[in-house]
Amino acid sequence: MGPIRAVRNLGNSLGLAWWAKIETGNPNATYWFGPFLTKRSLKLKVSIFLDDLSSEGIDSVDHSFVRCRRIEPLTF
Repeated sequence: MGPIRAVRNLGNSLGLAWWAKIETGNPNATYWFGPFLTKRSLKLKVSIFLDDLSSEGIDSVDHSFVRCRRIEPLTF
């Protein structure tokens, strides 16, 4: 495990990591994208994930940025 990944995992275990909570319609699902050390780095990367969802034909996509601790499962 690299040092950046270790710091990200530590931040997540302490509830300091940034996540994107992405909710879709048709199919109804909730995805968690992260963890990230900063909100800025999350904002830079989330558009790639959202583009991937759009290319799969997802009808509606809503997202928010959350600072929290997440564990599996990351998709509901």
